[in-house]
Amino acid sequence: MATKGVDVVVEEAKTSFEEKFKTSPSFAVCAPGRVNLIGEHTDYNDGFVFPMALELVTVIVGRKKDGNVCQLGTSAEDADEPKMITFSVPTQDSPLVPGKPSWANYVKGVIANFPAKIPAFDAMIATSVPLGGGLSSSASLEVATYTFLEQLSGKEEKDLKAKALVCQKAEHDFANMPCGIMDQFISVMGKKGSALLLDCRSMEAKLVPMTNPDLVVLVTNSNVRHELTGSEYPTRKKQCESAAATLGKSSLREATMAELEANKGKLEDVVFRRARHVIGEIQRTTEAAVAIEKADYEKFGKLMVESHNSLRDDYEVSCEELDLLVKLALEVDGVYGSRMTGGGFGGCTVSLVKQSSVDSLIKHIQEGYGNKATCVVTSPADGARALSL
Repeated sequence: MATKGVDVVVEEAKTSFEEKFKTSPSFAVCAPGRVNLIGEHTDYNDGFVFPMALELVTVIVGRKKDGNVCQLGTSAEDADEPKMITFSVPTQDSPLVPGKPSWANYVKGVIANFPAKIPAFDAMIATSVPLGGGLSSSASLEVATYTFLEQLSGKEEKDLKAKALVCQKAEHDFANMPCGIMDQFISVMGKKGSALLLDCRSMEAKLVPMTNPDLVVLVTNSNVRHELTGSEYPTRKKQCESAAATLGKSSLREATMAELEANKGKLEDVVFRRARHVIGEIQRTTEAAVAIEKADYEKFGKLMVESHNSLRDDYEVSCEELDLLVKLALEVDGVYGSRMTGGGFGGCTVSLVKQSSVDSLIKHIQEGYGNKATCVVTSPADGARALSL
């Protein structure tokens, strides 16, 4: 499947804006979704992650207006109703609060935490990042909102880390999701031609070039999202905290596999397995970044497969559809490795593959999984930015 280009998404947002507001927008911004190459469920354990920004983006177009009433809409088909909301510019006496529709909470959370005063505005959102696909549509929306507010207020944040942290806070406070920092960081800091090795403890980020023209990344959306109670993510976070506390560590980043094994008897089996995944995954992620730097794609692919197996067996966040997509990918010559990516229970897989094998890989996936899988061939893209209209 060809990726919808940024210009197409901008045109979609612009058309929606003009239809709704009978005038043209004066600002346009975009922020990308991301795929995590390796390093899953390590970010909230102070570990390492290795994402890259995608060519899939969320675009916001809009303009300032007089008064204190803002109007904001989205053209995203999968967003919950209503698709248009009205709210007042927040003040100390009347702050923004979360509510319905849920998509608007990501925007409101960023506005509530934005460090400068903003004027009233009209805006429309359009996106090519699939909602609920594990490619971080939420962080893409948060970072696009922040970038839009920078344009609107004339206050550009030079400290990219600070920008990412405001967006993360929005997700914690307004969407009630205790996410780590990876998604917002890569959406802010992504660079074309590089993946980003991010240390979630020190928040230091290192760009790792991925410019080999014979190498591509295939993101395959299973197009399934298993309904969960909403407790799966917070439960695993608590299990990791419990394991760290039993080991006498501030986080699982501090723990070694030998220390975990030595304390196996003190941990419930499920807590032990959660910790085994995280400690192993942190190690795999740093090894994987070195492998990419050395162009050792065989090693990188092997680490991807180990990561998937650990997510499936120890962390238990995979599902039948993701396991099948990984199995199918690994049956094709020229595929170095494949794994589920994102929070799990549906969403996407990511595969590292030779450019010459992509067509046969997509064909094999569609034959084995059915046409309900959506494949996107991509390479590392730029982070959030203002666009000219």
